[in-house]
Amino acid sequence: MLKLSLTRLDDLFTVIADKESLYLPVDTAVGQAQFKKWESGVKMSTALNTVRSAKDYFFPQTENIVDFRIQGKNIEIVDTRNESEDFILFGVRACDAKSFTILDKVFLAEPADTFYKSRREHGTVITLACTRPEETCFCSAFGIDPANPAGDISAWIAEGDIYFEAVTKKGADRIGIFASLLKDADDSAVKAQKEATAEIMAKLPLSGLNLKGFHADALNEKFRSPKWAELSKMCLGCGTCTFICPTCQCYDIRDFDTGHGVRRFRCWDSCMYSDFTKMSAGDPRHTQLERFRQRFMHKLIYFPANNDGVYGCVGCGRCLARCPISMNIAKVVKTLGDE
Repeated sequence: MLKLSLTRLDDLFTVIADKESLYLPVDTAVGQAQFKKWESGVKMSTALNTVRSAKDYFFPQTENIVDFRIQGKNIEIVDTRNESEDFILFGVRACDAKSFTILDKVFLAEPADTFYKSRREHGTVITLACTRPEETCFCSAFGIDPANPAGDISAWIAEGDIYFEAVTKKGADRIGIFASLLKDADDSAVKAQKEATAEIMAKLPLSGLNLKGFHADALNEKFRSPKWAELSKMCLGCGTCTFICPTCQCYDIRDFDTGHGVRRFRCWDSCMYSDFTKMSAGDPRHTQLERFRQRFMHKLIYFPANNDGVYGCVGCGRCLARCPISMNIAKVVKTLGDE
């Protein structure tokens, strides 16, 4: 294990940014945190989590995927992509690091999404262990340990120092960028911090959230539950939960007439919208109840049934904090779990 004094964080960021683009959590003017490119003078946020995850750097909210240049009856297909730059995401929490592996199951399954694949290959994830989990956190319900983040390089803050440990081969290669700043260290301080974090997690309101009843064999039981009507009654269909979720992967593809051709782009979409997957024959889910049920059945039943039991949620707590009517996946689990 290697360590660096927190007083030298700017030195660390300078060395990294000299070699590769560096993105980390930064406080905004309205007191929220979001990932931004580091430059001299920028300070890393101490917030537990960003408003939106770093998912954007692998699966952007909008992206141009192809252009069609039209001249008379001739149509030329133009590949608009640029080769992804090497970059480092610093300060990713354990829940968000896990979300990347969930997205991998979708976008790297054959045939792989080449846009996503390129960014994953060029990006290095440096995770940062949580020291102050909040009441909205429930990552442990999904087998995630916030004190043992994965990623390519794991980092811990303890006793005025930041500790690093390479997890993957990519991480071992990248840690060489700033290895000259680091000193060898034992893991006693990190172990103590892990124990302190575990004690906090055990006391959180959602520490006992139980997913035992959510599996493929329970599909018909959960789908037909009359409790969906009451759960979905107050839902506004605003889509906030889907746009801040680190694991949501739905998107729409649109064509834009530029006047001299067509620009095709994709953008995030939400299963909570009334026109989601709408076709010429109509909308397969006519009511808010059906759309509400689809979102949570996908996270808790459909996705794990098709992905070796891996749930489509990481317990980051963003939907608990941001839903305007305080409806979230934890309430769904508690309500339907009683069955």
